[in-house]
Amino acid sequence: MYKLLVRSLLFNFDPEKVHHFTFKMIKFLSRLPLFSSIFRSLYQVSDVKLEREVFGLTFKNPVGLAAGFDKDAKLFNELHDFGFGFIEIGTLTPKSQEGNPKKRLFRLKKDGAIINRMGFNNGGVEDAVHRLKKNKGVLIGGNIGKNKITPNESAVEDYKICFDALFDYVDYFVVNVSSPNTPNLRALQDKGPLTELLNTLQNKNQQKPLQKPILLKIAPDLTDEQLLDIIDIIKETKIAGVIATNTTISRDGLKSNDDLIREKGGLSGKPLTHRSTEVIRFLSENSNKAFPIVGVGGIHCVQDALEKLEAGASLIQLYTGFIYEGPRLVRDINKALLYK
Repeated sequence: MYKLLVRSLLFNFDPEKVHHFTFKMIKFLSRLPLFSSIFRSLYQVSDVKLEREVFGLTFKNPVGLAAGFDKDAKLFNELHDFGFGFIEIGTLTPKSQEGNPKKRLFRLKKDGAIINRMGFNNGGVEDAVHRLKKNKGVLIGGNIGKNKITPNESAVEDYKICFDALFDYVDYFVVNVSSPNTPNLRALQDKGPLTELLNTLQNKNQQKPLQKPILLKIAPDLTDEQLLDIIDIIKETKIAGVIATNTTISRDGLKSNDDLIREKGGLSGKPLTHRSTEVIRFLSENSNKAFPIVGVGGIHCVQDALEKLEAGASLIQLYTGFIYEGPRLVRDINKALLYK
């Protein structure tokens, strides 16, 4: 029904406008009597066998929603009704920002993909905190970044601000230095700056009575040498784990028309499936499974999810696959895991 009716209709319109329209519709429907119960009965799979203990947290199931979908923490309670075991909000920055000029979101239908150059558009961390105070028991990850106007040499301060503001309202943190849509942000993935940033956040974390897991989200475009550096950095900074991977700047093997392929931004969806799984396997094998990995990138079917888990992921996240395949994908993955 979703792919035949809902997706076919929505994909005729501008993707960013559709995103906001969909949010309003889900919010509206969830306020009607019984609709939340209907969503849960259709998509949630509840069984203790699906629970996962990862970096000290208990996940009701291992299928989460990746950052970027609910940037401003506006819909996490309602999205949880679609069967997700956890929701990652953000990327959030200290100050609100509009992001990059529109049009900045593009569907590559022939490739089952999306290109975005949103640019960390969000209402600012304090705005999100106001809504997170209304959390009804959803396990939340807080994805944090720096403002566009903040130079890299001052980036640590932006991450510290977000860390402090969100600390009481999220269950884990994700340090995003891998988005291709904020100028020079990926330079923070270099070993020196990244080690400094993560050590600073870990020091703040260790001053708290109860520490929160800190994860690092990495790009799929890193070389093997850079991935080995990531393993060393995690060992040195003792952060909890990695999210692999963010969107890619690669355009290899795409079938869509040249005008779409030339659009700047990060590519997500099916073209990323194989590479993100490669990165997961490389990190898992070369670290001797020393830390948990959250696998994300190109999960459009049950088999994609299983391959990432078999490659070494402890948890997985959906984004583009959720848009293309609908909430049934969450249910199908959890059912497959339950009866595997």
